[in-house]
Amino acid sequence: MATPAPSALVELLKPITWFAPMWAFTCGVVSSGASPTGQWPVIAAGVILAGPLVCATSQAVNDWYDRHVDAINEPHRPIPSGRMPGRWGLYVAAGWTGLSLLVAAALGPWILGAALFGLVLAWIYSAPPLRLKRNGWWGNSAVALCYEGLPWFTGAAVMAAAVPDGRVLLVALLYSIGAHGIMTLNDFKSVEGDTRTGIRSLPVQLGTLGAARLACLVMALPQVAVILALFAWQRPWHGALIGALLVGQFVLMRRLLAEPRGRAAWYNGTGTTLYVLGMLVAAFALRPLVGGP
Repeated sequence: MATPAPSALVELLKPITWFAPMWAFTCGVVSSGASPTGQWPVIAAGVILAGPLVCATSQAVNDWYDRHVDAINEPHRPIPSGRMPGRWGLYVAAGWTGLSLLVAAALGPWILGAALFGLVLAWIYSAPPLRLKRNGWWGNSAVALCYEGLPWFTGAAVMAAAVPDGRVLLVALLYSIGAHGIMTLNDFKSVEGDTRTGIRSLPVQLGTLGAARLACLVMALPQVAVILALFAWQRPWHGALIGALLVGQFVLMRRLLAEPRGRAAWYNGTGTTLYVLGMLVAAFALRPLVGGP
C-alpha cells in the first residue's frame, strides 16, 4: 500500500489553523486567575491538545469528507492531489481522534469531557449523515465553538480543576459567538465549489456582500457585550482597550465591505488579529474577578 510523505501529513493537519484554539486555551489559563507555578507541564499538554491534536483532527476529518469539494476549490490539497493516497486521510483522522482522547483523559475528567464534545462536533461537522457544514448557520456555529469557547473553557478548567467561574464562561461564549463571523469570512474562498456541491455556506445563501455584512455584525455585537460586562464588573480600563480595538476593526470593516470577496482573507489577517487581542485583554480583566464577590 502506498504511504503518504511526511510533508503531506503536515499539510493535511494544517498547522496554521492551530493558532486560534491554542490562543483561546491560553486565554482560558489567564482568565482562571490561578498561578501557573508548577502547572507548566499541564498547560503545555493542554496547548498541544487544543492545537496539534483536537484542531488537527478536525482538519483531517474535514479534508477527508471534503475531498470532492477540494478537488474543485483546492485541487493541490493532499487528498485530491493524490499525495495522501487511498484511505490514509480517514486513517489519520481516526488515529488523531484516539490520540486526542488519550491525552485529554490524562488531564482529568473535565478536560476529557470537553475534548470529547469537541471531537464529536468535528466529526458531525464534516461527516454524513449530519454534515453540519452543509448549512453555514449550523456549521459555522460548531466551528466557532470548537475554536474559541471550548478551548477557553478547557484552559480555565485545567487550572481550576473544576468548572470555571460563570463570568469566564460568559466571556468565552461571547467570543465564540463572534467567531461565527470569522468562520463566515473563511467560507469566501470556496464559493464556487460549495455552490456546485450543494453546500449552503452563508456566502452562497446571502451573497458575498450580505454575508460580509452579517459577519461584521456578528463579530462586533459580542465584543460590545464584553465591553459592557467589563464596565459592570468595574474593569473600565480593560473595557476601554477592547473598545479601542473594536474601533480599529470598524475602520477595517469599511474596507472589507467595499470589496468583500477580494478582501475576506485580508480581513481575517488584520481585523481578526484585533479581535483575538481583545480576547487576551478580557482574559486579564477576569483574573481579579475569579472567586470575587
